[in-house]
Amino acid sequence: MVHADDEIRARLKRSVTLAAGRSFLHGGPAFPHAATMAFNGTWKVDRSENYEKFMEKMGVNMVKRKLAAHDNLKITIEQTGDNFQVKEHSNFRNIEIKFTLGVTFDYSLADGTELTGAWTMEGDTLKGDFTRKDNGKQLTTVRTLQGDELTQSYSYEGVEAKRIFKRS
Repeated sequence: MVHADDEIRARLKRSVTLAAGRSFLHGGPAFPHAATMAFNGTWKVDRSENYEKFMEKMGVNMVKRKLAAHDNLKITIEQTGDNFQVKEHSNFRNIEIKFTLGVTFDYSLADGTELTGAWTMEGDTLKGDFTRKDNGKQLTTVRTLQGDELTQSYSYEGVEAKRIFKRS
């Protein structure tokens, strides 16, 4: 049997948690990933490491690899709890991606490669595990922050690359 006082406490806790975005009883974030909202903002690509070799391994043709090296990619990340909205703007395409942590979704790379997978949060790291639809091979993408830089690391078939973005 639920006592009236217990029900009132539970309702009060829920309303305070939702209003303040913090847990009333524990003092921590109401959303488990609220602290990671540091990814929020607009990021412009500054430099890349081994990106052309990575694209070659992915099967991107030489012309597209050369163009991608100068794509002037800018990403805008908006996180609310476990939900993300990412806008990608480049010389070649503008897209908007919405996803929820831990929920599988479909995504197309700029070269048309179709993927399926999900993003998860591991501490302060945003990790994407994706499977190519055409060959079943795995692509891992990891986003980390250090100061005003966002590093997006890629791993595919033993080839690793990085794209480093500056907050703009």
